[in-house]
Amino acid sequence: MESQTFKSVWDALEDDPVKNKNLKLRSELMIAISQRIESQGLTQQQAAKVLHISQPRVSALLQGKLDAFGLDSLINMAHYLGLNVSVNIAAE
Repeated sequence: MESQTFKSVWDALEDDPVKNKNLKLRSELMIAISQRIESQGLTQQQAAKVLHISQPRVSALLQGKLDAFGLDSLINMAHYLGLNVSVNIAAE
């Protein structure tokens, strides 16, 4: 069996470049949100109130369940935590 090398785990998991980019963006947002929750010392219940979601959704977020969240909801959550999300558009 021949081994393969990938730039990221998402490149190994998803061949479709559109889905791949979406996974990468959602992952980056989830990491930033999780880190912000931790740095602010919020409990899951407190984070749920700040993020306008349920505590089980916060749990799913902190567990990294990517399929449970779309980009738009993650951007909203980042905003609620005082994070600035911007989009950089460039030709590949």
